[in-house]
Amino acid sequence: MPELPEVETIRRDLEKEVIGRRVKTVEVKGKRSVRRHKTGPEFRDRLEGRKMTSVRRAGKYLLVGLDDDDVLVIHLGMSGQLLRAKGPKDPLATHTHVIITFTQGGQLRFVDPRTFGEMFVTTADELETVAELSHLGFDPLEEVMSWARFGQLLADRHTPLKTLLMDQKFVAGIGNIYSDEILFAAGLRYDRGSDSLSAQEIRRLYRAMVETLSEAVKYRGSSLADEQYRDLFGAIGDYQSQHQVYDREGKACRRCRNSIVRVKVNGRSAFLCDHCQI
Repeated sequence: MPELPEVETIRRDLEKEVIGRRVKTVEVKGKRSVRRHKTGPEFRDRLEGRKMTSVRRAGKYLLVGLDDDDVLVIHLGMSGQLLRAKGPKDPLATHTHVIITFTQGGQLRFVDPRTFGEMFVTTADELETVAELSHLGFDPLEEVMSWARFGQLLADRHTPLKTLLMDQKFVAGIGNIYSDEILFAAGLRYDRGSDSLSAQEIRRLYRAMVETLSEAVKYRGSSLADEQYRDLFGAIGDYQSQHQVYDREGKACRRCRNSIVRVKVNGRSAFLCDHCQI
């Protein structure tokens, strides 16, 4: 699933490509992708004729502002892609479920093989009642907090660190990949209790979280072996070349040369260096 760095990369691309553009037509090929609307035509009618005025991110969600205060909400789910096309003559990818054509030319296409992602239009007021958005925790790239405040939030939760970092109600946007990379950078094990950290470890964790996510955005996100994640222009990310532990089971730790190990955490794989992380 695309995480904060991948979604932030797409947000920045969209900001350059769609702001000021007016929607000419909307074609819905897969109703599941617009499932919060009763019908595909209902979704279409909420978008056609509207100008895109802003693009922001809330955790793993993209929020595209429209010219009458409505908002187009986009969640990529497990396998979703937003792709820019020059026009109808560009080859159509398999599993393209929504095609937005602009009056100025060009298209925005929503591709999603597994159909866990979605698009829907809501009002700015109703946006606050969308459960997935109303309960999001702090944004580690947008919200700066003191180490003391961060430490207090950790101490209040009494939760294993990896589980807590992936809890969207605690911190928005971090998933399986970046929780492992952050914990390695901080020198902390996945199963350390959030209330067991020293002041120095709290500082290391906060710094590792901000620096790892910022660096991943700089490299335009991570594309794994399936290359499922692609940016707005169809290019893969490059942060996977910088991964220290994720998906590197059996390979040498780049810090100490011991082997990276994989363990199961809540049914998912976690990667770590047993020597560097305590």
